[in-house]
Amino acid sequence: MFCYVFFLCCGEDLVALTFYSAAAAAAGDGAVKQMHKGGAMEYLRELNMASIVFRIFLAVLIGGVLGIERGKKNRPAGFRTYILVCLGATLVMLTNQYVYDRYGLGDPVRMGAQVISGIGFLGAGTIVMTGRNKVKGITTAACLWTAACSGLAIGIGFYEGAILCGVVIVFTMSGLQRFDNWMRQRSRYLDLYIEYNGGKGAFSEFLEYARENQFDVTNIQVSQEEFYHKDKGKQKTLSYTLTVVSNIKRTHAEMIDVLTKARGIQYIEEL
Repeated sequence: MFCYVFFLCCGEDLVALTFYSAAAAAAGDGAVKQMHKGGAMEYLRELNMASIVFRIFLAVLIGGVLGIERGKKNRPAGFRTYILVCLGATLVMLTNQYVYDRYGLGDPVRMGAQVISGIGFLGAGTIVMTGRNKVKGITTAACLWTAACSGLAIGIGFYEGAILCGVVIVFTMSGLQRFDNWMRQRSRYLDLYIEYNGGKGAFSEFLEYARENQFDVTNIQVSQEEFYHKDKGKQKTLSYTLTVVSNIKRTHAEMIDVLTKARGIQYIEEL
């Protein structure tokens, strides 16, 4: 974290020193003189070979860091996906700036607006609902959207915003995960998927058991599912999606442990 703060505070000087020699090699001595005259950061905000190289490098760096965090958790979008999203958004803004500077036509942010809406289709592909009505991939979709936004900021030369936002995104995805889990485990509300064996009694018996153990049950949805038993062949079971509210202080693990003991429960899972 200290390194992040140091980089953010001294970012302008670090960028100037790092890409000073790169700009000289790519653009020649005339570009170096212009950097001396107007400042390295202002030079890198213009559209030239040095700024193009820097923006592409920064897009790969930020996209890669975000992708590593998601890839470690085996999410649908990983390392390469995040790099491509961030890099593509950067190229869009570079192209938009090139068209505007070269031909003096169009809106300098119009193409970027299409990225914001278009990334929604890619994000939607990462959101899936399992057979047990459990939704997965929302966080990955949100992170893809922010990666695209970071790429747009890089592409237009807003380096400070892109770097700071990248640090905050990584901290949110990694550093706040334990806090998020801690809050969830101590919430009195719990969404459950339950498979119930009706042959052992009516579901009303489960509701009565829940009330006796200080639970309120709401938002009940029921469906019938088929499964194959190796001895009994094809069997049918009732599955329920519901919300339980504990009237006393308990963790989610303790709530599930109590409800698992109810008669007729074949399977129970937190959604």
